[in-house]
Amino acid sequence: MTITADAVKQLRERTGAGMMECKRALVETSGNLDAAAELMRKQGLAKADKKAARIAGRAAAMVEVNCETDFVAREHDFRAFAQEVAALALGARPASLDALLALPLPSGASVDERRRTLVAKIGENIGLRRFAVLEARGRLGAYVHGTRIGALVAMEGADAALAHDLAMHVAASNPQYLSVAQVAPEVIAKEREVLTEQARAEGKPPEIVAKMVEGRLRKTLNELTLTGQPFVKDPDISIEKLLKAGNATVSSFQRFEVGAGIEKRQEDFVAEVMAQVKGSSGTPIKH
Repeated sequence: MTITADAVKQLRERTGAGMMECKRALVETSGNLDAAAELMRKQGLAKADKKAARIAGRAAAMVEVNCETDFVAREHDFRAFAQEVAALALGARPASLDALLALPLPSGASVDERRRTLVAKIGENIGLRRFAVLEARGRLGAYVHGTRIGALVAMEGADAALAHDLAMHVAASNPQYLSVAQVAPEVIAKEREVLTEQARAEGKPPEIVAKMVEGRLRKTLNELTLTGQPFVKDPDISIEKLLKAGNATVSSFQRFEVGAGIEKRQEDFVAEVMAQVKGSSGTPIKH
């Protein structure tokens, strides 16, 4: 049967899924919108049925796809793969990385099958490490620094300029928490313990130590939290004051830095390849 563009559009609006996923679901259910939406939920391709009235918002997806060299990071097929995966994550809202890897791309191959094909074609290991989907009732700020750092910020009451500035700030300053209220009590307790030992080592009286610790603790927490940090474009004002001035709030943020937390390779890639060639041929390579 023929599936109309309007039917696909309606299903996309209800499920937030991608166009190809919506079309396939409609084909499988003979064009029945309700049945298609339910099928997509069962398959994990739709986070929720948006048929009921809901507050309109915005959403964005961010993925980290790793390769071994900067050369491949700029390669067309690699970048196209990353963009396709991000679009799929945004449309399907998979529950886990494994679920995302198993989803079909528009070509029909799964994300992991396409990844393996690229590995064979390019000759470098390529890995999809993580992804995030952020939703905002108001406005989303996004910022990408080169090919290594990306940030998303979900806001309410902000204009486009402020949302962009906040995303840029997150990319630059790498806050760990939104506010002090989000910092786990055990983290605060451990930091207070460390600062207390440092202050005691300075030989200060106990009453002075207590004041020093609390002052230093506030400074440390400000450095860790988005609202407590000084704004990168104007260090004289904190993010908290910047938000108040703009009558805006941040509900959540996400920051990815390529390779963060992964042990860096110590060997130089080119030197490693040359060593393998020399080892296999037994003949020195001249430059």
